[in-house]
Formats: sequence, C-alpha cells, structure tokens
Amino acid sequence: MLGTVLLLLVLAKPACPSPASVASRRAEALKRLLEVFGMEDPPPPPAHVKQPPQYMVDLFNTVANADGVTKNPDILEGNTVRSFLDKTHGEKMRFLFVLSSVAKNEKVLTAELHLFRLWPRATDGPKRHHFCQVSVYQVLEKEEPDAPGGKKLLAARLVSLQGSGWEVFAITQAVRDWAEDESSNQGLLVTVQGLSGSPHDPPNLQFASGGDHHESKKPMLVLFTDDGRRGASLPMAGFPGESLAQLPRGSRSARSLDRLQPCQRHPLSVDFEEIGWSGWIISPRGYNAYHCKGSCPFPLGENMRPTNHATVQSIINALRLSEGVSSPCCVPDKLYSINLLYFDDDENVVLKQYDDMVAGSCGCH
Repeated sequence: MLGTVLLLLVLAKPACPSPASVASRRAEALKRLLEVFGMEDPPPPPAHVKQPPQYMVDLFNTVANADGVTKNPDILEGNTVRSFLDKTHGEKMRFLFVLSSVAKNEKVLTAELHLFRLWPRATDGPKRHHFCQVSVYQVLEKEEPDAPGGKKLLAARLVSLQGSGWEVFAITQAVRDWAEDESSNQGLLVTVQGLSGSPHDPPNLQFASGGDHHESKKPMLVLFTDDGRRGASLPMAGFPGESLAQLPRGSRSARSLDRLQPCQRHPLSVDFEEIGWSGWIISPRGYNAYHCKGSCPFPLGENMRPTNHATVQSIINALRLSEGVSSPCCVPDKLYSINLLYFDDDENVVLKQYDDMVAGSCGCH
C-alpha cells in the first residue's frame, strides 16, 4: 500500500522544466516587459562610453527621485523628452538634427534649440555695445539659404556679450514640419549681428559647436512630446502554452500564511542590471514596484481602504447569501508613474515617463 502511495506521489509531481523551457519563458517575459515600456526590442548599448547631456540628467533629477518615481506629475510637459546632438560635425552656425527615432504617433509639444555661449575672447579697444542680436532660421534651401525664400525666421533676441552659459530658442513649428515630412529637414542657420547691423562691426560672441572639444556644451535639440500612452493596456493573460495554474505558486503553508495576513503592500524589486538592460538604461538602475498581498476578511476595517462594493461583497460572502461569491481581493488602489533616462537606437538620450508602474498603497476591492 505504501509503495502505491509513493508511486502516485511521484507521478503527480510536475516534471522540472527543461533549460530550453526556462529560457523561452524568460525571453517571453522580457518581451512583455519591453511592451510595457513601449518598445519592440531593447536598444543596443552605445558603441563607446558616452556621457548623457547634463541638461537631461538634471531634468531627470528634477522630475524623479533616485528610484525614478515621479515627484510631481505636473512638472513634465507630455510624457517624453528627447535630446539630439548636432550632426554637421563642426560647420559653424549651421546645425542638423536627425529625428528618425521620433515615432509617428508622438505629438510634438515643444522644441528647443540649446546653444552654449562661450566666454568672449579678449579684444583691444573699447566695447561699443554689450548686446548682440542672435537669429535662428529654418533652412528651406540647403545650398542657398541666403537667397530669397531660402530660410524662415524662427526666433530672434538680444544676447549679452558678457559671461557664458546656455541660450535656449523655441523652434517648435520647424520641428513639427520635419515630423510631418522628414525630407524637409534641411537644418538650422544661426546668425549673430551687432546692434548697428554693420558687417564691419562683428560682435564678440561665439557658440560651442559639435566639432569643438566641448563635450558637455555641444549644440542640442530638446523635444517634448507625448505618445498617448496612458496607464496599462496589456492583456493579463499567462504566457503562451501555459496556464496560470502551471506557474509556481509557493508552498501550501506559505499560501495559507498569506491568507492570514491582512492586505498590505510588500516590496517588489525590479533590477535592470539583473535582466540585462543596464547597458542602455542610464537611470535608475532599478526601482521598487511593490505588490499587494494579504486577506480581506469580514468585517472590512477602514485600514483596509475598502470600496463600498468590496464591503457589500464581503458581507454577501460572509453570510453565504449568494453562491460563488468570493471575498474581496487585495489590490493596488493608488499607482505612481516612474521615469527612465536611456539611450535609444540612435544613441540619443531620452527621458520617458510611464504611468501606473508603482503600487503606492493597497486596499480591498
């Protein structure tokens, strides 16, 4: 009799998954995770060690805490900020930014040209003016931008000839034109004139160029967009060929203990290095998503943050007033967004905000 029982136990025990099956499940899981982050494939790590623009790092630190969790959802315009470096490789005052990585479904909200004003060089003689006029043009005719109709004025203002620092010009309409017709992108032209407008009175003003050795001061286009993604939109089905019953659930005693514990929030660490994404994600290195676990026993107290529906369901379940009515479930009732700073396929640095990624609190629903 004992031998028969042991044989039945062996036959009933599920076989250990093969290495190929484990690898397949991991690949499918990572694919699903990429979909949550709005990607089909992970971007390759940069070919060489690259430092992200300080502006993008500072923006990330303003928007998010060290774990990437959003500090204030109203800080960021849209849910995506993209930065592009100049591709003209040092052609003075002409700039070209390749926008091929901008998705067709992204709505361009604001576009800014960031130029770093260098310290003025020492010159002999008195300085007649302390300001100059800087104008930014959209190039319409690449070969002859100075010909009639060869360029369109986007922005112009007076800039101080003293000191150094970043100057930012709004060029939203030009970028919207380029987003609609990529072939129309002939770049930008920047001119600097003294207040007299005379070519014999050139101002003592220079901007850092892409060909200079100012790695942290290179010309940059910053694009604020929105891709329309709001909250989770993925089906909650199990992986192909696998029912939820086949997934590991832990020991029976552990599950029984969970049912005895009241509904509450527990840590759930997501480590980007562990899943092989540390090469292209700049910040954060990982985050705590948290998860909700525990029982929702009758009667539901206010500390369990029940909805009115959950309270009624709990009463019906406790009194057995209807067949097949289960007790309420312990689920997140507040969700926070997180932010990722990463390199895209073209090695541009992107800041993207994702909704509903962190369980802020749990309740019985």
